Amino acid sequence: MVHIAALDPGASPLDYYGYELRRHREAAGLTQKQLGDIVNYTGSLVGLVETARRVPTVEFSERVDAALGTGGALSRLVGLVMRSQLPGWFQQVAELEARATEVCTFQMGMVHGLLQTREYARATLGALNRAGLDDRTAVRLARQRIFQKEEPPVFWMVVSEAALYQQIGGPETMRGQLAHLLDCEDDPQINIQVLPFTSGAHAGLTGSFNLYRFAGDPTIVYTEGYGSAHPTANPDTVKNCSLRYDHLRAAALSITDSAELIRHVMEERYGEPGDSVA
Repeated sequence: MVHIAALDPGASPLDYYGYELRRHREAAGLTQKQLGDIVNYTGSLVGLVETARRVPTVEFSERVDAALGTGGALSRLVGLVMRSQLPGWFQQVAELEARATEVCTFQMGMVHGLLQTREYARATLGALNRAGLDDRTAVRLARQRIFQKEEPPVFWMVVSEAALYQQIGGPETMRGQLAHLLDCEDDPQINIQVLPFTSGAHAGLTGSFNLYRFAGDPTIVYTEGYGSAHPTANPDTVKNCSLRYDHLRAAALSITDSAELIRHVMEERYGEPGDSVA
């Protein structure tokens, strides 16, 4: 076991979190096992988090804050920890998401990460590499906390109908993911439109992209490659992609009709919960 003196709180946000967790736990006079019993986690997990060998989740942080009476200190810190665990090339994008007043995304082949369920996110992240999959999944899901802010961003997603049929993670996972999209139907901050197969050639054939809009800063266009991010505020690129997005929204089904299509695909292709779908 790594001793507290060996953990440098200035080394990283994860190290700082572990240092603070141990400091608060010891101040409360609890062992790792005792704290684990209180918050319904194992003592070994508490130890792994304290020694910066495991990424804490939002739920873990909230439970420990309540148990140790920290006034929400760890819950405030966990967002920074999560962002620091993102791939270096993606960290700037997470910052854009966190600051934006409006996020507009066009997705060709899958649901955007901000609307993914745990099972769907796990399946996408584990397609080629399953190392550290639990931590990587938790980090992706933590980005969704932007919707819990006092002033959350307006989120628009135009998604190709193909993404509804691309069976990621199996029928149960897909049914849960589509059900989650339907749960967003009554949230005015989250707007989902499906671009149907019948739209034919469309303005997004070049690929997926995001637009981040801010209260006082220029709009950012973001595209992604394999292991690389390409954000730009170039006025010509922003103008071009904004026009493309307007055309995509016009070609897509309405929000209501999109929900009906999602519901149809969910029921017809992925069946009822527990059904065996060929």
